[in-house]
Amino acid sequence: MTADPADDTRTRILRAALDLFAVHGYQRTSLRQIGERLRLTKAAILYHFPAKEHLLAALVEPLLADLEALLDAAREQPTEQARWTVLEGWVDTLLAHRRPLGMLFHDIALVGRGDTYHRLMGIAMRANDLIAGPAAGRRERVRAVQAVATCSDPIVFFTDVPDEVLRADMLDGARRLLAAPSATVSAVGPGERRRRPGRPRALGREQIETARRMHAAGTHSVDAIAATLGVSRATVYRHLDEQ
Repeated sequence: MTADPADDTRTRILRAALDLFAVHGYQRTSLRQIGERLRLTKAAILYHFPAKEHLLAALVEPLLADLEALLDAAREQPTEQARWTVLEGWVDTLLAHRRPLGMLFHDIALVGRGDTYHRLMGIAMRANDLIAGPAAGRRERVRAVQAVATCSDPIVFFTDVPDEVLRADMLDGARRLLAAPSATVSAVGPGERRRRPGRPRALGREQIETARRMHAAGTHSVDAIAATLGVSRATVYRHLDEQ
């Protein structure tokens, strides 16, 4: 039987390395352990990856390449469209690479050893610039950095939350962060500001859409949807009734 090209030795080494790094961490995983799992010699691994650092770089490469492609595409768009292309694409890309991202987070100090760190910083700075916009002031630039963090950090801290739910929560947070000040407060006099009257929505647009998809699929009860999104059953019913 002919071997699947996608399952060649190099690919098998990367899969085994990712599994072992996830369990033991990069520092505590040796090339010998990787070789033993695959019944390969250390020399066979070094033929494909001359140093263990090359394994780390190869595992992170698909994530970096996808983020760079996202930013290249957004660069050609108008400012507002580019902002949300970056944020939504950023979330989707990180979720698609959730396992290697978790490994990278736990061994983040290792990134500084090579070009990967500088490449990551370059990607982050490009994303910040596109989200802030070309004429951004300090406050807009700060919020752009915060928005990227809003759409990044939860992925490694909430590993037990399903992708769809976490995506909705992160994008809802980014929208709230980047909303114009007039959307949440209105002026009442010199030096005074108050919140607009009325009960704020308990769920953001992305969360509402998630709740409706979960309900329509028939795989989640209203109680389960409420527990997943952290709201009451009444809130879920209210938004389902709005359809």
